[in-house]
Amino acid sequence: MFGGTGIFIHGAMYAILTDELIYLRGGETLDERLASLGCKKFRHIKRSTTAIVNYYDITHIYHQDRALCDAIIRESIRLSTEEKALKSSSQGKRLRDLPNMRLTLERMVKKAGIPDVSSFISLGAAEVYRKVRCSHGKEIDLKLLWMFAGAIEGCHWTLLEEERKQHLLQSIE
Repeated sequence: MFGGTGIFIHGAMYAILTDELIYLRGGETLDERLASLGCKKFRHIKRSTTAIVNYYDITHIYHQDRALCDAIIRESIRLSTEEKALKSSSQGKRLRDLPNMRLTLERMVKKAGIPDVSSFISLGAAEVYRKVRCSHGKEIDLKLLWMFAGAIEGCHWTLLEEERKQHLLQSIE
């Protein structure tokens, strides 16, 4: 994850370990606290851009004050698991929060008349694909069908089994 190892609890990532540094996820007032303690945000350098994410270098705190380190780790875990629980619930989920989805796909789906996650899931991948194809033209990429199915099944679209893809293909014809 970002060139390091993600540390998770109950499915929520709260830390990143690199070869030399420990980064802790911020959130709410923890961001201000970590910044005031001199913690710098994690910078992941990609090919052409740099991503700055909401994880802070706490290595110096780990070495200097274990009690403080334990307290901020507990706070980070609390914030991370609460956010994960909210995103996992249907009330806190946006279409773009589903696997494979992003803002542009969320907009396409909404334009096709599917307003929310529960409608998206109840319609199923094939019907969502049909509606999007109807509203955006017949020339949309078939990969969208796999992406919608993966979003509903909670996995990346490339992990769908070939049998599942064939079944989906048959259901849109």
